[in-house]
This record gives sequence, C-alpha cells and structure tokens, in this order.
Amino acid sequence: MKYANAFKSSLCTAALACLALVAASKPADASSTATTTFQVTATIQATCIVSATPMAFGTYTGALVNSTSTVTVTCTNTTPYNVGLDKGTNGGSVTTRQMKGTLGALLNYSLYYDSARTHNWGITIGTDTVAGTGNGAGQGITVYGQLPAGQYLAPDNYTDTITATVTY
Repeated sequence: MKYANAFKSSLCTAALACLALVAASKPADASSTATTTFQVTATIQATCIVSATPMAFGTYTGALVNSTSTVTVTCTNTTPYNVGLDKGTNGGSVTTRQMKGTLGALLNYSLYYDSARTHNWGITIGTDTVAGTGNGAGQGITVYGQLPAGQYLAPDNYTDTITATVTY
C-alpha cells in the first residue's frame, strides 16, 4: 500500500505538470483586448479662387456693341465674398474704361453687372461690386460690356486687361 500511495502521488504530480505544460502551450484567449481612442481634427480656412473668360467685342464700326464675359468664383461653402473689377491697364476709370490701340489711341467702353447695362461694375464693396456666398462649386457671374456708339478712331487693334478681385 505504501508503494501504491507513492505511485499515485507520483502520477498526480506528473499529471499536474502535464496540465501546466498544456495550459502554457495554449494560444492566448482571443477575447482579451485593450482599446484607446484618439482625436482626428482638421481646420478649413475660408478660401476663394477666381477665373474669367475673355470679352471680345469683335469688329467695331462706330455703332453700339455689347459683349459678355464670365467671372467664375469658387469659394468654400458659406464663405461670403465680393467681386470687384478694376479700371484696367490703360487709364480711364471704373465708369469709363479704355482699350488702347497699338498706335496709342484710346477706345472707351464700360462694364456692368446687370444685363440692362445700367449698373456700373467697379471696386467699392457695398457700392458697385457683386456679392455672393460660396457653395464649394464654381459660380459663374456674367460681366456685361458695352462699347458706346460714335467713336471713330484710327483702324487698329485695341486691348485692355481687367483685374477681377475677390474679397472674402
């Protein structure tokens, strides 16, 4: 009996060692996890870009001529803006702009923000500019131009460059 108890004790010790070995060789339990959180941030600044198509009056014969251009403004959503048009590169003013010929003569013209051509388009915010609110997409604004009748200048090619400024 003494040997039987020793054998049982030895067998139990061996079995416990085997169980410990089997438990240690098992992969980690998949239900154990640890988590954390982190913030993701971005700041959107109000921004606008502007482009324009050329305005071509074509051949002028002394009769009144109308033409148009499109100023396209793309601003971030909800950004208020104003578009102003300067007097051009040849002198004059925002109410009487001038195209200059290669021989130096000046041909008067005007730019308006309404199709009836009664509201001059200038550079003073709140007075003669065009206001809008950005929506994230390009917004086309028509510029209405007019060459008044009765200007009989030397035959030549006349040009001017207008700068459109978006204030936002």
